[in-house]
Amino acid sequence: MKTSDKIICPDFPCSDVNTASYVVPDREIQPDKIRILMIAEAPPVDKEDYIYAEGNPFHLQTTVQAFNDAGVNISTVQEILDLGVYITTAIKCGKTQYSVSGQTIKNCSGLLEKEVALFSGIEVFMLMGDVAIKAMNSIWKKKQGTSVIPGGSTYKIRNQKYYYEDKRVFPSYLQTGKNYLIEKSKRTMIAEDIKEAIKLIKGR
Repeated sequence: MKTSDKIICPDFPCSDVNTASYVVPDREIQPDKIRILMIAEAPPVDKEDYIYAEGNPFHLQTTVQAFNDAGVNISTVQEILDLGVYITTAIKCGKTQYSVSGQTIKNCSGLLEKEVALFSGIEVFMLMGDVAIKAMNSIWKKKQGTSVIPGGSTYKIRNQKYYYEDKRVFPSYLQTGKNYLIEKSKRTMIAEDIKEAIKLIKGR
């Protein structure tokens, strides 16, 4: 299955993103093998930096480093998939500014909801950054009437255990892009979250 064959934005309603950088994972994936859904914020403006792009794209480099920091020795996106980890973004177009509007998150959460539904064996959600947290909270609130992740700074709430149904949910930090390379404290916390998530799926 290719996600890009299933998930398509029909009308690009958002005004604060770069629609030219719209992208959905186009790698051939076995959905029944996926146990961890890792949701980052947005794709890069330059599609050549996208995690599923050919070669050694920048977003893959920082993601590989995050897994290596967690003691998971991988070097390719296929090896990440082979672990049972599928990586996508909460919004499907690159950001034009540091943040995106709540309306854009809401618009794209409809696509994300359909994407999540493609994977029936998910055991862990990793929400990498505020946009991912807000998008999935929007989806879950619609389904069950309440958010899963409470408001507040991630570093203050991340040590609590959160669940959607019987699935563990980690509020974490963005593992792609320049911020990941700069902020060493966040790198440490991301590594801890990845290590715990991998431990959970291996222990079941």
